Amino acid sequence: MNAAKTGKRPRVAFTGYQKFVIAILSFLQFSIILDFMIISPLGAMVMPALDMTPRQFGLAVSAYAFSAGVSGLLAAGFADRFDRKRLLLFFYVGFVGGTLLCGLAQTYPMLLGARIVTGLFGGVIGSVVLAIATDLFPLEMRGRVMGFIGTAFAASQVLGLPTALYLANRWDWHAPFFAIVAVAVPAGLVIAFWMKPVTENLTLTQEHSPWMHLIHTVMEPRYRLAFILTMLLPTGGYMLMPFGTAFMVDNIHLSLSTLPTIYLITGLCTVFVGPAVGKASDSFGKFNTFCFGTILTVIMVAIWTNLGQAALTTVIVVNVLLFTGIFSRMIPAQALFTAIPEVTKRGAFNAVSASLQQFAGGVSAAIAGTIIVETAGGGPLQHFNWLGDIVIVMSLVSLALMYFVHRQVPEAH
Repeated sequence: MNAAKTGKRPRVAFTGYQKFVIAILSFLQFSIILDFMIISPLGAMVMPALDMTPRQFGLAVSAYAFSAGVSGLLAAGFADRFDRKRLLLFFYVGFVGGTLLCGLAQTYPMLLGARIVTGLFGGVIGSVVLAIATDLFPLEMRGRVMGFIGTAFAASQVLGLPTALYLANRWDWHAPFFAIVAVAVPAGLVIAFWMKPVTENLTLTQEHSPWMHLIHTVMEPRYRLAFILTMLLPTGGYMLMPFGTAFMVDNIHLSLSTLPTIYLITGLCTVFVGPAVGKASDSFGKFNTFCFGTILTVIMVAIWTNLGQAALTTVIVVNVLLFTGIFSRMIPAQALFTAIPEVTKRGAFNAVSASLQQFAGGVSAAIAGTIIVETAGGGPLQHFNWLGDIVIVMSLVSLALMYFVHRQVPEAH
């Protein structure tokens, strides 16, 4: 009765094994996101060390995304034909190998090649994680599941980025990649020995040809809006994040030594935001939460990209609110998307979505690299606010399209 009066829905408790699965999937996301994100804060060190221009740096970021997009598309036809646990382990091993190559890179071409290898394997892992989460958890629990998995982003800031920056300052920019390998290997062993096979998809009738499976998934009319939104949602991250540290150092005039503090405090705050957003999505509606997140994101992007010289406290507050808005969009969107495909196409749907997301992200990073102009002599970055304008427009378009996705997946009250 109370739940009905407040508009909230009763929550179902997780089992012990479900908690274990959430923990291991979250850690996987942590390692994958950290590997991608680490390039951004290291940008201020990597660019001068390898004599890279902003355009080359944007290409190094987008190379990961493009290769991840290719592998996701190629994997889509086969994604529902194997035990999802085995598929996850295969790509995770390749991801660890690619990260090791990044740590060994000594030149820009070597780093570029290493990022391509890492993207080929790492780009598929996220889609397998989503397929496993969808197989093991009903829709009324997925907001919370996505909330916890989403905290991997925050954890990468709380534990990963400050530690990585410390290691980079203590030794050089190669050290963080070796550290990722060191923590990723034990996670792979835990999955191999303790995670149960995920084979619900194998109990159902599969299409004979994997290529036709891919084609039917791509051409399914019900999936089109979700695919379009998948391309629009990562625009902000791929455009703004690669140049975030350079913007803070060159435009806001903060020192490199303050960056770990910014990432640490921001991450600590957002660790609590992810689960809270997930609970709100399940209790008050995923589309309603997405609307709130979009409004907050638009406001904070406008402030962030036009920020001049500011105090450290101001930068931290803006960052926390910006990431709160981002989380409040990503988590309910992912939860809604998981309800769209049927069981026999979940792997393919998620793989195609991940592929499109990576392609869109790669284009976004490349475009950002061409828009940003580095002032001679280490001066402020020019046109960073232009990126903010693009992100705001894409956010508003995403909100309009998400309404129609929400209509496809009506949530019971």
